[in-house]
Amino acid sequence: MSGFRIKITAALVLPLTAAAHAPQTSQYGAEAPQPAGPSYARTVQLVEKAPLIVDGTIRSQVEIKGQEAAGVAPGDARLYVQLDVLGLIRGQGALAPRVGYVVDVPRDSRGRAPKLKNLRVLVFARPVAGRPAQLQLVGRNAQLPWSPALDAMTRNIAKQLLSGDAPPTITGVGNAFYVPGTLPGEGETQIFLETDSGAPVSLSILSRPHQTKRWAVALGDIVGDAAKPPERNTLLWYRLACGLPARLPDSSVADQDPQNAEAARQDYQFVLQSLGTCDAPQDRP
Repeated sequence: MSGFRIKITAALVLPLTAAAHAPQTSQYGAEAPQPAGPSYARTVQLVEKAPLIVDGTIRSQVEIKGQEAAGVAPGDARLYVQLDVLGLIRGQGALAPRVGYVVDVPRDSRGRAPKLKNLRVLVFARPVAGRPAQLQLVGRNAQLPWSPALDAMTRNIAKQLLSGDAPPTITGVGNAFYVPGTLPGEGETQIFLETDSGAPVSLSILSRPHQTKRWAVALGDIVGDAAKPPERNTLLWYRLACGLPARLPDSSVADQDPQNAEAARQDYQFVLQSLGTCDAPQDRP
């Protein structure tokens, strides 16, 4: 068995299997409670950072102490975990059927490291060069208890990110223009966004007297009638909610008169309020 390797094809996303829908059980055989899991935005961050996503069951753990545990946060324990691989959601190269990695986990109420044996987890990691049986987690919270909901969400995000039509990452805000209408309270704002790929993304906000303000996002040079706001917990929603700055930059409205510039700022804030909170840390997973 030691010489056996699981071959992972480039950008692999495996379909859900019957086993993926089975209830998770504890080491005593009882059905384990399903954790709430991370938010959609947090999961996108993990998937984006992880070239390798592994579904597996923890076989053993050893607590690491002394100098090798330097930098562990107060209240945490550093463990070396061995994981039996059940499946692969994303990856490329070769991976052993049993892999090891280091993970920091919270201690229990008695100050002891939790017992993780037989726990099914999703691991977001990167391979270690020249060591196919070793992984490096992409962040402190990159080992997550498996659940059907987390499994499905992770697979869906990975599939979207690998598709050719995934929305680009927002890197900034370009020019913004507000054009008042002929009636009081009527007007339209257009805001052009900057992206990592250079692909055009724009926001349009329409104001009409005695009507609720409406906005839409367009992925292209032309804003058509079909443009609309993104649904929450979709990749486009994540790009906007987690990528847009908290305020419209002054440089975006530098060519507008003060009244029109203020209207554009208010419309931009309307978009942010409609999107809601990103609910994911921006400094790290």
